[in-house]
Amino acid sequence: MNPFRTIAFHTLGCKLNFSETSTLARQFTDAGYSRVDMEANPDVLVINTCSVTEQADKKCRNLVSRAVRNNPGVYVAVVGCYAQLKPQEIAAIPGVDIVLGAGEKFNLPAHVEAKIKSGETRIHVGEIKDVKEFIPSFSAGDRTRTFLKVQDGCNYFCAFCTIPLARGRSRSAPLAETLAEAQKAIDSGAKEIVLTGVNIGDYGTQHQTSLLELVKRLDELNGVERFRISSIEPNLLSDEIIAFVASSKKFMPHFHIPLQSGSDDILRAMRRRYRTDLYRERITFIKSLMPHACIGVDVITGFPSESEAHFKQTHEFLQELPVSYLHVFTYSERDNTTALRIDDVVPMNERNRRTNVLRMLSDKKKRAFYESFAQTNHHALWEGQEEDGRMFGFTENYLKVSRPFDAAKVNQIEAVGLGKLDNELVYESVFEG
Repeated sequence: MNPFRTIAFHTLGCKLNFSETSTLARQFTDAGYSRVDMEANPDVLVINTCSVTEQADKKCRNLVSRAVRNNPGVYVAVVGCYAQLKPQEIAAIPGVDIVLGAGEKFNLPAHVEAKIKSGETRIHVGEIKDVKEFIPSFSAGDRTRTFLKVQDGCNYFCAFCTIPLARGRSRSAPLAETLAEAQKAIDSGAKEIVLTGVNIGDYGTQHQTSLLELVKRLDELNGVERFRISSIEPNLLSDEIIAFVASSKKFMPHFHIPLQSGSDDILRAMRRRYRTDLYRERITFIKSLMPHACIGVDVITGFPSESEAHFKQTHEFLQELPVSYLHVFTYSERDNTTALRIDDVVPMNERNRRTNVLRMLSDKKKRAFYESFAQTNHHALWEGQEEDGRMFGFTENYLKVSRPFDAAKVNQIEAVGLGKLDNELVYESVFEG
């Protein structure tokens, strides 16, 4: 008889990973396991990994070491992107019992049930080119917002990115199956659903449909009040999608659009599929239809061959754009990426300096965006976290607000008036319904 009865999960990385972790958790719950916190000394610990940067790899290694130190008997399973890319490296971490790649991670319950702790790390990682099945997922119970996986993999092979090597080619489910999965999320109590994937703008190409058709059909579903589109490539964010979001009562005026560089020279070197003129057009069109829209931007500093002049182009380009915040990543060398062939490497201290400059710009833009909505009225979806007697939520355009904690308000949408803005950029609601 398998002695494992309790299980804990730890997710590193993106919204897509959170959706997949929830699916794994439901599989184990159906198999009779009780889900507990990592600190409760579980029988099994599942770590769902990211490998976007070297820092993400390091977090996984540190997490395993801490878990085994605090709970020596724990059975440690590692899945996710890092597991696919560097299984032998993970297997060498003391305490790891099993490593599953992209093609096997959703078979984890069977692997755990089949063989208990043996003292020998097992590795089940196949060739990524053989991973062709799309496994639908959605998060539930971990956060108020539900992350719905609508797409996986990527065909782009940008010069800095390992995701196609970790997740395989772009794929998605047929439209009817995606809508059915969304309905499951709604039936579980989801009031807000975030569409996630690796390259969600590529949704449906295998099935003669499109992301535009998906958002139109999702908009018709009953029982859910909000949808958001997560990160989407600018060349795949069409005017038609933007116009539909602007006319929809359910799709929120909130976009996250990767830029990576404001220099066309660097975009070419990165093998990105757009240039700055197209990016500017997308932002301008969004703001023309939705002046209140929140727009987030991904940007990378210190990519090989990025000169000081290139960096200044990026800084000036972002300064002039009406975007709301930046996610700034310091370039990190990744094995088997074409960026490694570029000889003109930016020193790490200079990469870090440029990152700090852009993060300061992000702080200024985010504060200006927030302050532009002072004394206005919105609606917020309240989350379950309590801090110093208060609860938090987000408006349609992703402004963070707070009110006195009331358990009855969790996962409810309520009218809010934006009062005082604190130093952490949280508005106090002046309505307390």
